[in-house]
Amino acid sequence: MAGLRSRRRVQGTDYWPGFVDAMATLLLVIIFMLSIFMLAQFFLSQQLSGRDTVLNRLNIQISELTELLAMERASNSELEDTISGLQASLGATTDERDRLLGLLDTQSGAADAAGGRASQLENLLDDEKQVSQRALAQVELLNQQISALRRQISAANAALEASEAKESQSQAKIASLGKRLNAALVQRVQELSRYRSDFFGRLREILSQRSDIRVVGDRFVFQSEVLFDSGSEEINPDGEGELEKLADAILELSSQIPEEINWVLRVDGHTDARPLSGTGRLRNNWELSAARAISVVRYLVAKGVDPKRLVAAGFGEFQPLEEGESPDALAKNRRIELKLTER
Repeated sequence: MAGLRSRRRVQGTDYWPGFVDAMATLLLVIIFMLSIFMLAQFFLSQQLSGRDTVLNRLNIQISELTELLAMERASNSELEDTISGLQASLGATTDERDRLLGLLDTQSGAADAAGGRASQLENLLDDEKQVSQRALAQVELLNQQISALRRQISAANAALEASEAKESQSQAKIASLGKRLNAALVQRVQELSRYRSDFFGRLREILSQRSDIRVVGDRFVFQSEVLFDSGSEEINPDGEGELEKLADAILELSSQIPEEINWVLRVDGHTDARPLSGTGRLRNNWELSAARAISVVRYLVAKGVDPKRLVAAGFGEFQPLEEGESPDALAKNRRIELKLTER
């Protein structure tokens, strides 16, 4: 055992898992930011969809009003042509009346016949005047309808402008919301990093006398031999003492972290690549690593740690710290890792 410990001291610190975990943390942050961006895009698409619906409805109304206006204008043109024709006919009738009156003056012998003709012409003239008056009344009505259509078009344009202004305000609000969310996200990450640093610093103070408990990247690493006997998932007495110190540090830290930070302590179990021997309850390294992580979580819960702040995971032999089959490499790969992270 003393030889193994001396070889561990000589072995350099492996920063690769820390780098991988840092990249994983960065990936989680990016995924969270993309989720926020997609949420903002969802709300923006809802706003734009509602605006497009209003615009399409207004465009349809404007198109209908435009067609109606065109029809009214065509009808107005026809009435004006009719009035022109009636006025021309009235002029011709007036000329005919004047001619007949002249004939009446020159042909006194035909006075009765001419008088009857003049009376007919006057009646015809009165009828033409009535038709002309009705046509003028229709023209006036059409002018009023055209004015009403123009007012409706003006109101539709005003509603369209109001909708565009509302859309601009919505886009500005969405942009402001995105900035605030990004700022809050950065603040949360910074706060969690600070508490993680405080937590690891406290653990260093408590467990500084043991060489088989160390910090690797952003994880606190217990060698399995500190907590468990070989091939067992039951915590040994020495391990209970170390975990009791850990539970005290977690309880002290949890009282300092604000409630709005949704933090968890992840307990990861790892084994070496050698298969399990014997005919025990556990069948493979997957089950052994998971059972050890669960045993640590259960012990911490028994010491008062909130179970909502704990996560247990088993990785078997598939996340080694060192490659190879040497005793030193196998010993380093048998471990329990603790990582303070955000859920």
